[in-house]
Amino acid sequence: MGLFKLFTQDIAIDLGTANTLIIHNDKVVVDAPSIVAIDRASNKIIASGHEARQMHGKTHENIKTVRPLKDGVIADFNASEHMIREFIKSVPGLRSKWMAPSLRMVICIPSGITEVEKRAVRDSAEHAGAKEVYLIHEPMAAAIGIGVDVQEPKGNMIIDIGGGTTEIAVLALGGIVSDKSIKVAGDVFTNDISFYMRNQHNLYIGERTAEQIKIEVGSALDELEVPPDELAVQGRDLLTGKPKQVMVTYKEIARALDKSITRIEEAIMEALSMTPPELAADIYNSGIYLAGGGSMLRGLDKRISLKTELPVYVAEDPLRAVVRGTGIALKNLDKFNFLMR
Repeated sequence: MGLFKLFTQDIAIDLGTANTLIIHNDKVVVDAPSIVAIDRASNKIIASGHEARQMHGKTHENIKTVRPLKDGVIADFNASEHMIREFIKSVPGLRSKWMAPSLRMVICIPSGITEVEKRAVRDSAEHAGAKEVYLIHEPMAAAIGIGVDVQEPKGNMIIDIGGGTTEIAVLALGGIVSDKSIKVAGDVFTNDISFYMRNQHNLYIGERTAEQIKIEVGSALDELEVPPDELAVQGRDLLTGKPKQVMVTYKEIARALDKSITRIEEAIMEALSMTPPELAADIYNSGIYLAGGGSMLRGLDKRISLKTELPVYVAEDPLRAVVRGTGIALKNLDKFNFLMR
């Protein structure tokens, strides 16, 4: 058994639609965009992660960029397998090994995932070199990462807003009591912004520019105590075809995102309506926890709080809450018996 442990390396993976994070030896060693660049002629993958992200939206006809995950699940099996393999190769602690170690992985998955989609995640991990694969639901991993004791007989509500999905779950006794998974999250926000810029300003912008707008001036409320400055946005004028610049305010982006955020609010209310009364009482006292990159949208916590009339808390490092929780679960495999093999 000791010899087996010597040649086994544990890694925790948050395989996200927008970003993939890997923990090895209690450290986040990979934090890269979930994207690959493929040569159309040979069908070979020529770049992944940050390098492929630099190419996104700027490629010629011989190169295409692909995001292997869509709505939190694997959409392109070969590309995802290669991406996982490349990210694992870049882990410093594994790169220096003279012999390829056996890998034990814990990978987080959306709570609304199907058996077929689970199989795709497992197969991708096994083809990338994993000997043991465990799966954990994203809301559970987020709760553990935030520091919530998920195994006590107390209800906790977690909302994880990622790139592809928003995962809403009520947890108690190490399990998910009620949950709601919707395909409205960071990517939909980005598309909303692109659509708004085309309709209101006749400006055609790329995905990367829309993402930048979301980060720089994105807001869930049209009245903020500390508003961000106006942002200069460049793109192509749809009427003249010329490059053009317009100034955008956070109030405009709040209007652009309103419908999508309303859908998230409705899903939260639906999850609350399915919650048993004893757990609802716990949530009334403890409030709602937000994690994931989408939770960083300005004013979102306040808007959800106004809708639910409950206190809402954003995790300290929301982008890494899920992978942190996945890493803790990996270190305590015996304790967290809800992990799926």
